[in-house]
Amino acid sequence: MIKAGIIGGSGYTGGELIRLLLNHPKVEIDFVYSTTKADQPIVLTHEDLLGSCDLKFVGSINTDIDVLFLCLGHGNSKKFLDTHEFSAKTKIIDLSNDFRLTPDKSYGGRTFEYGLPELQKETIKNAQNIANPGCFATAIQLGLLPLAKAGLLTESIHTNATTGSTGAGVVPSPSTHFSWRNDNLSWYKPFTHQHLGEINQSIESLQNNQPNIFLLPQRGDFAKGIFVTSYMKFEKGLEETWNLFQDYYVMEPFTHVSTKEVHLKQVINTNHCFIHLHKHNDVLLITSIVDNLIKGASGQAVQNMNLLFGFTETDGLNLKGSYF
Repeated sequence: MIKAGIIGGSGYTGGELIRLLLNHPKVEIDFVYSTTKADQPIVLTHEDLLGSCDLKFVGSINTDIDVLFLCLGHGNSKKFLDTHEFSAKTKIIDLSNDFRLTPDKSYGGRTFEYGLPELQKETIKNAQNIANPGCFATAIQLGLLPLAKAGLLTESIHTNATTGSTGAGVVPSPSTHFSWRNDNLSWYKPFTHQHLGEINQSIESLQNNQPNIFLLPQRGDFAKGIFVTSYMKFEKGLEETWNLFQDYYVMEPFTHVSTKEVHLKQVINTNHCFIHLHKHNDVLLITSIVDNLIKGASGQAVQNMNLLFGFTETDGLNLKGSYF
């Protein structure tokens, strides 16, 4: 058993991470740190854990743990590491965007490798620290990586990505208020979303040319999940493209290509990404779906932890979707 610590455990990603680690066969949660909820039972915040968790939030940190998860807001992971030093043996998995881009990967004597297993699994296995990918970036990249690997992303890509309200975090905002979000749809950060940087970085690592990606993020009137459609001009036929995707993901336990159209409920509460391909004349439509809090955040963090410690990649992640 390895010992894990969680920083920022009171948010949505922290709650999902606690749930996953409580059911992991090879992990013991050593502490869940909170500056505002110290000594409070975790179940008062994460009410779904009633009967499953008797832990309390703590106000002190054990610096000699095996793995540390940083479930902090963007920019706060650097601030936390500035004031807390951990054992050299402690592996750190950061869920913010602080270390995802190559210029930011080295910090405080640590090097963070980009943690998208379907892109660079061997690098992750040999890493000490991981920068967990963003939720949009995960769903979008998994729909594009096989084409980038083959050098086939030569045309502009138009991507619509609709996320649930949990993507905005646990702190309420005007756009997460029920009366605003319910029966509503809106876009935000058109063509400028921060996850574009890591998406472009990954594509550049696989092919020489960099296509234009026009990303339009949208707020959906549901709680969890990301539904992505990317389309572009594409010459190859559907069967050949299907085989390309199947070959790329044949050894990946969580990413699957569906012959049928996919819908969001298939992946909610799972660590899976489902992909569907559709061809209309000379346009290829790629649909990719994930749970933003699991494959897009905490589940992928556990997947990365499994790779870091030589566990079976699927340990603690055999989850069934909420189909009905």
